[in-house]
Amino acid sequence: MKRIEEIKPLLETLKRVVITMHQKPDADAMGSSLALYHYLKQKGHEVTVISPTNFPDFLNWMPGSQEVLDFESSQDKAMKALEGVELLFCLDFNALYRTKNMEPYLAALNCAKILIDHHLEPQPVFDYGVSDTTAASTALLVYETIHKMGEERYINDAMAQCIYAGTMTDTGSFRFASTSSRVHRMVADLLDHGLNHELIHQAIYDNFLENRLRFLGHSLLNRMEVYYEYNTAMIAIPYTDLKRFDLQTGDTEGVVNFLLSIQGIKMAALIIDRHQEVKLSFRSKGDFDVNTFARKYFDGGGHFHAAGGHSADSLEVTVQRFVKAIAENEEALQ
Repeated sequence: MKRIEEIKPLLETLKRVVITMHQKPDADAMGSSLALYHYLKQKGHEVTVISPTNFPDFLNWMPGSQEVLDFESSQDKAMKALEGVELLFCLDFNALYRTKNMEPYLAALNCAKILIDHHLEPQPVFDYGVSDTTAASTALLVYETIHKMGEERYINDAMAQCIYAGTMTDTGSFRFASTSSRVHRMVADLLDHGLNHELIHQAIYDNFLENRLRFLGHSLLNRMEVYYEYNTAMIAIPYTDLKRFDLQTGDTEGVVNFLLSIQGIKMAALIIDRHQEVKLSFRSKGDFDVNTFARKYFDGGGHFHAAGGHSADSLEVTVQRFVKAIAENEEALQ
C-alpha cells in the first residue's frame, strides 16, 4: 500500500470518485467521509458518498449528509455511481466485509482503492492509504492528509464541523487516552478558523427523543450486571426492548460507556439482540485489550480500548459465552 499523500497526482485531473464507510456509520465514519467529500468537490471532482446502511438521525445536521446514498434503500443510484468510478475512498474501516452488502461490488471494482483508517490489521486490498492506529479518529487523518498534500487552504467551515464531530465522538468528548496533542493542535486550528464547537456538541448529544432516555434508564436498572470478581460490567438488551422503546439507528450509541463510570470497572460490554444476529460492543480502561478479546471470542476487533463483535447464537447463549470468556481472562482483568 503506497503512502496516502501519493494520491495527490491522481487528484490533479478530474475524476469520478466514490467515498464509502462502514455499515451503521457513527459520527467519525460520517464526519470523515463528508469532510473528504467537501474537499474533493471544491477541487471539481464528481463525488458520491455511499453509506452501506442507514445512519442515525442525530447526524442529519452534518453539511452534505442529505447527499449521502443509503445502499440498502437506494441501491440503483448507488450502483450507478459505482459504474465507471475511478477512485474509491474507504474511510473508517479496514476490511471490505464491514460494508455489508456492498462488499462483493467493491471487491470487483477495477479502480484505485484508497484507505483512510485507524483500525488494526487492514485487509491487503488497498492501493494507497494510511492505517494509523495511534490516530484518535479517521476524521483527524483526513485533516492530516489534506495538510500533507499542502491543501489546507481547502478546509472550510463545513469540513471543520465534520472533522470536529468525528474526533469529538471517537475520543469520548476528548477524555479517552487517544486524545493526543495531535488532536488538540487540530482542534485549536479549527477554532482559530471560526469553528463553533458548542453547536456541534448540542447536535450530537442534546438531540435525542424521550424514548431513548427512558430506554437508558430501563437498561441501567433492569439489564445491567456487574461482575466485580472480573472488574467487568455488562448490559444485555433483548430484541423486545428495542421494539418496546421504538429504538432507531444510533439510539444505543454510547450506552456502553456508562458502565466504565462504575468504580473499579476495567471492562464494559453492551450485548444487543438485533434479531438477525447479536452485536457486542466492548470498552476498557488501563491495560486490558478489548481488540484482542473481541477477535478471539466474538469474531470482531477494533481498537485497544474500544472494539466490537457479533454472535450467531441467541442472546442468552452469547451472554453465557461472554461470562465464560471474562472468567478465562480473570488475571488480565485484575
